[in-house]
Amino acid sequence: MSLDGRLAPPRGGPAQLGGAGDRRALEEALAWADGCLIGAETLRLHGSTCLIREGDLLEKRQQAGRAPQPVAVVVSRSGRFPSTLPFWSQPLQRWLLGAPPAQGAAGFHRHLPLAPWPDALAHLAAHGLERMVLLGGAALARSLLELGLVDELQLTVCPLLLGGEHLWLPAATQLQDPPPLAAGPGAAPWQLQTCRPLGGGECLLHYVRAAAAATPRPLPGPAAG
Repeated sequence: MSLDGRLAPPRGGPAQLGGAGDRRALEEALAWADGCLIGAETLRLHGSTCLIREGDLLEKRQQAGRAPQPVAVVVSRSGRFPSTLPFWSQPLQRWLLGAPPAQGAAGFHRHLPLAPWPDALAHLAAHGLERMVLLGGAALARSLLELGLVDELQLTVCPLLLGGEHLWLPAATQLQDPPPLAAGPGAAPWQLQTCRPLGGGECLLHYVRAAAAATPRPLPGPAAG
């Protein structure tokens, strides 16, 4: 995101702000994941999803007996997408979370019904997708953050000022009022784990939700070892 929290310039379009360091950080997160959540409009705008390309990350997944790519879980109430999207030819499993189109979930390997988010995530976990990366977009991030279902944030800050309405979280997002940080470091609802320079003036901020920090678990990227 930009220094002022935008994902795209005022004219809109796909969110493509980051450089090589941001791409590496994203691939590290994907290498950790069993699956990734993608909003319908994000898929329509980009036409495809991010793939792991780095050889060392692919090798680690192979050594662990995992598929080269995490499952792409697309969230859509309509289930309708252009048949010309490059997404359909990408080498990965494609799942649909939501209502299938009238002609069936063409192009998807599996369809799971849309349910309240706690139930939907439990359903995904029951199908082997426990480690999930939320790729976006903003509306999907809003839905999960409002329910307190996001345990970690990895935010790449780019040296850009963009303005406009395309915030990484919609302005209408309803979150609980946090306690004042003056109450002490333990009052922060999100705890900073790392602040990692990525080159090119970019910085990766990795935060863990305080309520989730007490539960030991492997973390995405370099923190996972």
